[in-house]
Amino acid sequence: MEPSSSSENRSYWRWSKRDFFPEKSFENGNSYRAALAATCPRLKDRLLNRSSDSHELLVLPRASEHRMNRCLTWWDLAWLAFGSVVGSGIFVVTGQEARLHAGPAIVLSYAASGFSALLSALCYTEFAVDVPVAGGSFSFLRIELGDFLAFVAAGNILLEALVGAAGLGRSWSSYFASMVKSDPDFFRIRIPGFKPGFDQLDPLAVAVLLIANGIAVSGTRKTSIITWLSSLITTLVIGFIIIVGFIHGKASNLTPFLPNGVDGVFNAAAVVYWSYSGFDMVATMAEETKKPSRDIPIGLVGSMSVITVIYCLMALSLVSMVKYTEIDVNAAYSVAFVQIGMSWAKYLVSICALKGMTTSLLVGSMGQARYTTQIARSHMIPPFFALVHPKTGTPVNATLLTTICSSVIALFSSLDVLSSVFSISTLFIFMLMAVALLVRRYYSRESTGRGELTRVMICLFLIVGSSAVGAAFWHSQKLGWIGYTVAACVWFLGTLALSLLPKQRAPKVWGVPLVPWLPSLSVATNLFLMGSLGTEAFWRFIICTGVMFVYYFFVAVHATYDVEHQNQDNTQEGKNDEEVQDATNQEVDVP
Repeated sequence: MEPSSSSENRSYWRWSKRDFFPEKSFENGNSYRAALAATCPRLKDRLLNRSSDSHELLVLPRASEHRMNRCLTWWDLAWLAFGSVVGSGIFVVTGQEARLHAGPAIVLSYAASGFSALLSALCYTEFAVDVPVAGGSFSFLRIELGDFLAFVAAGNILLEALVGAAGLGRSWSSYFASMVKSDPDFFRIRIPGFKPGFDQLDPLAVAVLLIANGIAVSGTRKTSIITWLSSLITTLVIGFIIIVGFIHGKASNLTPFLPNGVDGVFNAAAVVYWSYSGFDMVATMAEETKKPSRDIPIGLVGSMSVITVIYCLMALSLVSMVKYTEIDVNAAYSVAFVQIGMSWAKYLVSICALKGMTTSLLVGSMGQARYTTQIARSHMIPPFFALVHPKTGTPVNATLLTTICSSVIALFSSLDVLSSVFSISTLFIFMLMAVALLVRRYYSRESTGRGELTRVMICLFLIVGSSAVGAAFWHSQKLGWIGYTVAACVWFLGTLALSLLPKQRAPKVWGVPLVPWLPSLSVATNLFLMGSLGTEAFWRFIICTGVMFVYYFFVAVHATYDVEHQNQDNTQEGKNDEEVQDATNQEVDVP
């Protein structure tokens, strides 16, 4: 999409009210009061409204004035996924969960979490191939489940991304300081008058975030090359860890294999799942992929399959080297090499962990900015943040917003505070994505009758409800195997009933196999892992979502309502099926 004539003579760096709040509801005080008075009917309109493939793919990007550069192949996506996912998580939580919960069966925890993550990756892949835009789950949920749920999802995933970036920045600072002087707070400035948890300023964490975001905003292709070249180092170090672990491993260290039973395996699985987080950020790169129909399935699904195998092998190598009761929960791999007489190898692990955090920051920065861009294109946040820079082909304004926010959080907030903010958002989003895929296959606004819709809704209610009840039984330890069996039977019957209904839509190019069984299983596994989290996580989710609702009711609902009804007479979506297919499959030669 070329820039419009009205934007050709306008500077990218502009700050007028028109760029932030161009909607009719915000013209003046009277128009805003009138909009507030109409909140209820507008909210109803937003709840019932759903976007379309063509709207997300062809209409919304016009708000960016310039197109993003299509420059990525499956090779780039695979390494972006690897760089995003294989961060510090595998080095931080493996030892902790092996010692406290799973024991040697930590390998099963990684396998269970990897299977759940792979199911979610399949759902993301089908959507990203059909609708290759920068919005990721926000766009996909907006198409199938509506504006309101899309906003809830987008708000939560952006919150997690910002806090996660801040946490990675603080972790990078701690890890580097520990290497320099064995003191994780060496580079921090203590402010005596500040509240504990906010009294250690971390300028190094801010510097790391600024550098990572600066690289990300300079160009997508450049960032991709840096990511996959640096990830080669991680691959070599991981190979070294696995080989040495198996050479020095002892079969006696693997007994007892299940010291805390099956409960320990799944409790650990809920925690180590975060080692897989980040692949959804790669889905936001679909708009910059040369041939989405080919590159996204190979790059995303292929990389997640390989990462699952790598994680299982790394976990097994750790518990083979060291008895799980002797694992150091703070620096498991480094201390394990010391325990087998290879003290020098701990520096390799440290370098690998630092590199992993750095590439996670790079890919995370790209993903956050592209989420923000698509949200701004829909006017849920000011469209100023949707603009794409004409020279770099990247969303500079959106990147600056996410950089400033994450840097402020990283400067003041300790790791303890940041970890307490993490919530169930990612699992919630992944569950919604699986539901959205089922809706996409079994419901079409143009052809599905009321009776057919009712049957689909009943099946979805049985699938989600039985999965949630089963997770609640697991968390509360009530009814035992009877409760699990009943919940599993209801889930099976709901999925079976859905499989007997006629599909209303087939994937355009690439589709998830075994629908509805795999998406339904994704719903169940994500809710099951959510049930393994503590009550505090649910309260954090509810509170954060409540704050987002306030913003939605006072700003976003009116902005999106105005834009939708202003464009209804102007859009040409009636002829867009062929255009969508062309945009999905087009391959651009990039020098």
